[in-house]
Amino acid sequence: MASSSGTSTMSTMLIQTSGSEEDLQLLMEQRRKKRKQSNRDSARRSRMRKQKHMDDLTAQMQSLQKENDLLLTQLNITTQHHLKLHAHNSILIAQKTELTQTLHSFNHIIKLINATNPNYHHHNNNKTNNNFVNPTMHMPFLNHPIVATADNMFLW
Repeated sequence: MASSSGTSTMSTMLIQTSGSEEDLQLLMEQRRKKRKQSNRDSARRSRMRKQKHMDDLTAQMQSLQKENDLLLTQLNITTQHHLKLHAHNSILIAQKTELTQTLHSFNHIIKLINATNPNYHHHNNNKTNNNFVNPTMHMPFLNHPIVATADNMFLW
């Protein structure tokens, strides 16, 4: 505003000194040109700010796209790994079921052998182990009961 009041003071002085209408129009034309130039400069700065903002957004978009691609790749790898582990887990569950059934079958066979074989006598001598003794064969491995559990089951 200081420049416009200074300009108006100057225009007043010109009007007083020259008093001509041509001088007044010349002064108004100069002010108009100066205002137009100021507007052009302001518009140019605004366009530059807008362009910089667009460049920044474009760079940010490219960076986020790269990050998104990387995350998608990691997700695909993790999904494949999960599917492999799930398949392996299913196999292990099936094997566990099969082994459990085999264990139950072995235990059933052992009970039948122990219950129906007249050569085996069960002696209870207040020990924690139950000893099965075969008086006709005297084999050391028959001194202990045959018991199969999931912890100690071996296939020979």
